[in-house]
Amino acid sequence: MDGPLAKRPRRSLATTDARDQADDSAQSANGAAAEVNKYKIIANKNWVNITKAPKVKNQVIKEELWDSLEKDGFPYSALQQLENLQIVEKYLWPTFSGDASNYHVILLALMTNVKRRENVPSWDYLLERDDDFSLFFRRVLSLSVDTTISVKSRTHLITFIVNSFQSIDVPLVRKECAALVDIHIWHNLHSETAIAEKVEKAPAVKKKWRNTASRYEKEDAAGKARINFNRSWLYTLLQDFVGQTYDVTSPERKDKLLYCERFLELLIDFQGQRPTRRFVNALLQDLNTLPIVVLSPMYSEPDNSLFRDLFDLLRHYTYFPFDDFSGMHVSRTEDRQAHNAALARLQRTAHKHYPQKLRLLALAHHRALDNKKDLVEHVKTLSDVELVRFCELLGFRTKYPQHPEFDQNRELCIEVLAFAYERRANFQDLVRDTPILPTDQSLYDPSLLRNETYNGSQPLAIPKLNLQYLSMGDFLWRSFVLYRSETFYEIRKDVEDVIKRLKPQKQGANTSFQGFSKMALPISKPAIIDVAPARVGEIVPAQIRAEVSLDVSRLNIHIQREWDSLRPGDVVFLMNVRDSENAGSKANGHGSEKSADAIGLRQLRSAEVIQIQDEKGKPLRDQPRMHPDGQPFRVRQRRLILNLDAAAYQQDLDAAQGNDDVYRNINVIFRRRSNENNFRSILESIKRLTLSDIPTPDWLEGVFLGFADPSAANYKRLPNKLKSVDFRDTFLDWQHLVASLPGKIIEPSSDMESSFGPPYVLEMSENQELPPPAKTSKKRRRGEEAAQQVAPVEAMMVSTYKPENNGPYPTDVPKTNTVRFTPSQIEAITSGSQPGLTVIVGPPGTGKTDVATQIINNIYHNFPSQRTLLVAHSNQALNQLFQKIMALDIDERHLLRLGHGEEELETDANYSKHGRVESFLENGARYLARVRRLAESMGVPGDHGSSCETADYFNMAYFKPVWTKYWDMVQSEEMSYEQLAQAFPFHLYFSDAPQPLFPANISRQEGVEIAVGCYRHIEKIFTELEDIRPFELLKNGRDKANYLLVNEARIIAMTSTHAAMRRQEIADLGFQYDNVIMEEAAQITEIENFIPLALQNPKDGQLPLQRVVLCGDHLQNSPIIQNLAFRNYANLEQSLFLRLVRMTVPTVVLDTQGRARPSIADLYRWRYPLLKDLPTVEQQPEFLTANTGFRYEYQFIDVPDYKGKGEMEPTPHFIQNLGEAEYAVAIFMYMRLLGYPGSKISILTTYAGQKALISDVLKHRCKTNRLFGMPRIVTTVDKYQGEQNDYIILSLVRTSRVGYLRDIRRLTVALSRARLGLYVLGRASIFETCFELREAFKLLLGRPQKLHVVTNELWMTNRKIRQLAEHTVIEGVEHLGQYVYEMTQAKVEQLKREPGMLPPALPDAVVEVLDEDEDGDVEMVEGEGEGEGMGEGETDEGLEPVEELDEGE
Repeated sequence: MDGPLAKRPRRSLATTDARDQADDSAQSANGAAAEVNKYKIIANKNWVNITKAPKVKNQVIKEELWDSLEKDGFPYSALQQLENLQIVEKYLWPTFSGDASNYHVILLALMTNVKRRENVPSWDYLLERDDDFSLFFRRVLSLSVDTTISVKSRTHLITFIVNSFQSIDVPLVRKECAALVDIHIWHNLHSETAIAEKVEKAPAVKKKWRNTASRYEKEDAAGKARINFNRSWLYTLLQDFVGQTYDVTSPERKDKLLYCERFLELLIDFQGQRPTRRFVNALLQDLNTLPIVVLSPMYSEPDNSLFRDLFDLLRHYTYFPFDDFSGMHVSRTEDRQAHNAALARLQRTAHKHYPQKLRLLALAHHRALDNKKDLVEHVKTLSDVELVRFCELLGFRTKYPQHPEFDQNRELCIEVLAFAYERRANFQDLVRDTPILPTDQSLYDPSLLRNETYNGSQPLAIPKLNLQYLSMGDFLWRSFVLYRSETFYEIRKDVEDVIKRLKPQKQGANTSFQGFSKMALPISKPAIIDVAPARVGEIVPAQIRAEVSLDVSRLNIHIQREWDSLRPGDVVFLMNVRDSENAGSKANGHGSEKSADAIGLRQLRSAEVIQIQDEKGKPLRDQPRMHPDGQPFRVRQRRLILNLDAAAYQQDLDAAQGNDDVYRNINVIFRRRSNENNFRSILESIKRLTLSDIPTPDWLEGVFLGFADPSAANYKRLPNKLKSVDFRDTFLDWQHLVASLPGKIIEPSSDMESSFGPPYVLEMSENQELPPPAKTSKKRRRGEEAAQQVAPVEAMMVSTYKPENNGPYPTDVPKTNTVRFTPSQIEAITSGSQPGLTVIVGPPGTGKTDVATQIINNIYHNFPSQRTLLVAHSNQALNQLFQKIMALDIDERHLLRLGHGEEELETDANYSKHGRVESFLENGARYLARVRRLAESMGVPGDHGSSCETADYFNMAYFKPVWTKYWDMVQSEEMSYEQLAQAFPFHLYFSDAPQPLFPANISRQEGVEIAVGCYRHIEKIFTELEDIRPFELLKNGRDKANYLLVNEARIIAMTSTHAAMRRQEIADLGFQYDNVIMEEAAQITEIENFIPLALQNPKDGQLPLQRVVLCGDHLQNSPIIQNLAFRNYANLEQSLFLRLVRMTVPTVVLDTQGRARPSIADLYRWRYPLLKDLPTVEQQPEFLTANTGFRYEYQFIDVPDYKGKGEMEPTPHFIQNLGEAEYAVAIFMYMRLLGYPGSKISILTTYAGQKALISDVLKHRCKTNRLFGMPRIVTTVDKYQGEQNDYIILSLVRTSRVGYLRDIRRLTVALSRARLGLYVLGRASIFETCFELREAFKLLLGRPQKLHVVTNELWMTNRKIRQLAEHTVIEGVEHLGQYVYEMTQAKVEQLKREPGMLPPALPDAVVEVLDEDEDGDVEMVEGEGEGEGMGEGETDEGLEPVEELDEGE
């Protein structure tokens, strides 16, 4: 097609070198832009545009790159540009060799740091050359201790080493790192006596010391030199670090401060992981590093708050209650005993050597010695020389060859003694004293605000989630600190947004609000109506009741209902908000940070909702909300009864000498969305777990903490492994069985033929069990190749049985599985049915949910006494799993769904607690009616179906004697089949069953089975009535619901959030379970992975868990964390699933997809090298047929600037692209005109701002037009994980840079949602140069980048997918818009001629769902993930519909 857009050439980075140079020279005066273009020129000359292998040029490395970067202070924008230009992959690493310059090495380390900071793979390219990587790593280590290079360069090298120790799951990296922290660093301890004392701590340590010495003696000169360097590397760095902390007069003091902060981060990482801490901790304490640093000028500098906070974190880990030698957690009692033993040794030494001068110390109570002030008072009688000698006698270092100024230093000696003997608060004490409800002071704590401005340029004083943890207490402490910080960050953002919307202004002595927010209301001061006295042992009031009046008269009905929906236990926030016009900001640490005053927030206090009342003081739940005519009541006022934060209230009273001024000035109440406002319950659960010392099962603890053999929890290594498993309906036939167990010998049992039908019981032969992995020899551990041992072939003995006849009714026939599982799915089902830990990796479309369902089915039938907990991240995934369970042979009375998501289940039955109770009672009534019918059929007088008790009496007194008499007759071999059938005593009862009950021409044995089946049917009635009987006796609905949970339900489903919220409540009920199956495990934070494992109280000191099954995909999206610091630095987005995969825990990878066309699956198959296709996607007609109106089943469409604009950002992180929005809607309209059902089309985008824009365009163009209607959903990629649709329209939005889509996991999700058609809208020039995405975009950009539409087709076409057809090339969005307009006009004319063809109106319910505002699920923002912007839908008056957007959105 001809048109203006068709003639516009598309620029390519690889072919426009001259033009780029011209542009660069024209912009050379534009500061940062010129710098960026400068590096583009260098890249084009040296590696981008060349076809031959690049050659290293020292001039380029030193002058053009290094000198330029160093001159500008290594600006991150320039580094990012170089990384995007693939300097590492195409230049620095290919040209690296042993002759590389120091600048080359430092640049390579620096760019690796940039990759790590950008959260993209940082090791893959390096590990392709093992020897060169080892050489490069050794060069980095050598340069890190070279004091002749600049401090800034050494800081980059230390950062590289930090990143290396964070990546010890990579074998080659681990090999290089391990040698630096091995036992040989103890050669740097201050004396042979100190070494001997450490070595004798444990036999394993002593053996390792001897082996290390032996290996050293056998090395040649080069080997010994390498070992000597490894021995001294950390010692040298520590000595240099100490010197840096005392050198504060240097002109490089800012650079030295950053270096020292990075080095503290390295030490914290060493102390926080078992493999590095084991020997490093002894060296660190021997060198008295902490006491020396405390006395340093750098520590005492007022502006160095980050340095002090990092030091405090290092001190926390250095003295963490953990035994470095045994690897065991030290309990509070053991820690106290060790502390007392150290004090006793101190007293004995004092009494022996200084009986007169230290007499009081030797006789003092331990409480008088464990604080610095008292200790200083005791030793002041000693002279400087005597004090130094005293420290020597106690085993402390007193000589510092590299720093002689510390010798004979009295102040240092006192500090050393104080660090050694003062009583420190346990981590549990810290957690106990930490409030979980925020105030303005805690929200704006400078240490938390520092995290908000994190950009990767400096470390942070927050714990990290690593591959390993010191103990369960350590894991829980880290999780509590990070979860609380993330929660407070989110609350602070909400507070700032609300205050911004309210627009406070000063009017005289008061504050008025010129704006409006639906999440907050102005109020008068709360009335405190009751202050209960403190409980015994506490100092804060037991409760503080307050009443708040809300004026809701001007709110529209939607917002009013949201306020009315506040539930008891919800947290609201009371704020004192003033005009912020004259507010300033304050500084702390490295930069300026905002304060509460800066936004007008003077005070904030938290409160818990007790009750919501109407204006007459009556509970709102008791009031009707509608007039008889269906119109809602208009109300003017609501009253909230609140319980104030008691700890904050007491502090306020203490600060104001008993005056409650804080609460007199409260003028705003603020709430959060209900699904965001569960933080208190979750934090309380984590806090209780941290304080409880809850154990984990022995078989799981070592793997969970990361120090045990990764395969130790696999069923093949457990002693309680099942010898045989009844797979019931897992296999459909014998051929399926054989095909599902490749490489195994299938042997029928001795009493069976060569093949037979299901069900199958599989038994592993006794002599064919897999042995545990053999330990490699010492020489092999040193690098020698081990001979491959051939694993024995597994032999499986297969037997069968005849399923029980459960009765003559069709409902008595058990439901069976119809899925023909693949071999990998069978492997997963086998592992999940066995005890132990099972990790199932499920790529898109490989049937994770079907596998999980079958595992549940097998456990349910094989272990009738066991209970299983189902957990998922979202209600949607949990409901999908639950609905598949209901389709199997599982009694619905054993199913229970906890949480509000039960309402979304597409089923007539109610599976909530109260719904299940009602179902039990309804079933009871039905079964009692059957009992009455049975009694009547037997001629027994009386009302035996009046209650479960009378039914039980009837069973024992009448039914069982009759059956026993009949069964005795049947047992007689003389009774023929005809006599057996005629004598059956319950013919009348079963008269409503399919007839004849006893067919002719069947064997006697078959007749007996029919009779027994009838007996089982009746027996089941009495069995279920026995289960229902407690519900008759219990009168309270809550008691009934709790009894159901604790005693009746065998499969209990809930979200991970519900488990975290209700953990203590559920555990206190005595709830016990044996198995946990977790769906979407890779999308759940690690603490939320753990809490479902601890929903029960220990039994005999252990949690009685037998199975843990985790299903997920770590190559798709991770848990969503809003704050960049907690996400990238602290690794809070780490799931237990991902950590186990990184630790090489055995996994079962599902390898066959049945969702998408093979060609669409190819777009993400490179992420899953083993991924195959099911025959269905290669053979079924829908996968072989082309997409109506489209030439290609998938296509990338290059969208240029629309009306001169590409991406836009109307508010921070609210990114939009009008051209792509118009294009997406135009494609949707085109598809609808061709006849595609709207329900089969989903529109996805990578940013919430674009979602809002597309929704707005759809509402204007399509919503009210019955030709188009609305698509199934418009949402973000993040929210659509786990979902699929036939046709996906995807908008990538960005036109300036790739953005967060560079995270390959999100691209994988985006490309794997479509089954039949995928149409991607984006800017080709941006994405084609992204190294990480190259595999996918190689395929996407291999097709024309203008939309090709096929004419003269209507849905569904018969055209095959590769069949050529006449097509039109769409030149751009204007062209497509015109094309759709003309089609619409033609369609309208046709409808005028044939009015009966007009499509039906879109159902109101669907429109309402599509019109909903954000559902409150956490989304990430660019720079902080993917963002909501300000899409709250509010106006100043608060009277407009909720879906209206604020001005500027």
